[in-house]
Amino acid sequence: KSFTGGVGKLIDKTRSETFHTFMAKDLFLSKRARPDIQQAIAVLTTRVKAPNEADWQKLLRLMKYLNGTKEKVLTLKIEDINVIKWFVDASFAVHDDFKSHTGAIMTTGKGAVQAISRKQKLNTRSSTESELVGVDDISTIILWTKLFLEHQGYEIERNIIYQDNKSTILLEENGRKSAGKRSRALNIRYFFISDQIEKGNVEVEYCPTELMVGDLLTKPLQGTKFIEFRDIILGEK
Repeated sequence: KSFTGGVGKLIDKTRSETFHTFMAKDLFLSKRARPDIQQAIAVLTTRVKAPNEADWQKLLRLMKYLNGTKEKVLTLKIEDINVIKWFVDASFAVHDDFKSHTGAIMTTGKGAVQAISRKQKLNTRSSTESELVGVDDISTIILWTKLFLEHQGYEIERNIIYQDNKSTILLEENGRKSAGKRSRALNIRYFFISDQIEKGNVEVEYCPTELMVGDLLTKPLQGTKFIEFRDIILGEK
């Protein structure tokens, strides 16, 4: 389930330009109506400079998937505007350079108001560290969203970050106090979230892996789990 580059020779100029064009269109689509394809887009957009035959086949598979699910669109429903829920997850060392991948969604009821799938900028030494870096990657957006809604006149009672790694939650809630030998080398800025928890701007809760919707944006899921998480992100569940 890694994001390693495909094999095969580089495709010709005509197909390369087509690849680039559809990546731009799919990127726009993923941000506006189909957040369920963001993980695939996060990978394929890194291949636009020199796509190979494997990348071309991945694009074709993506387009076939979109063509077969044209009726599916993002549907948003607010159940409680005063409670923001974030599902943040990370896949450890899945890229060619062994960097991890962050996935996150934000919801206030049904459907993903915001969806994020991106490669992490530094290497981590464990899944616990990758999850901590993942939250740091999203922390600016998490805090900005709360401030934005408050400036619209809404009182945000809870700003919840759901995670499926209890060791990461301990690091976030206790900072250096919970850092063992493997985590002491982490830059102090990755404990920024601990300060925000103490100030009451966010809170962290455990979410079982089987319910972690953000998982869809960190790795290429398949089968029942993909369908279940996709429908939740699109607001069908």
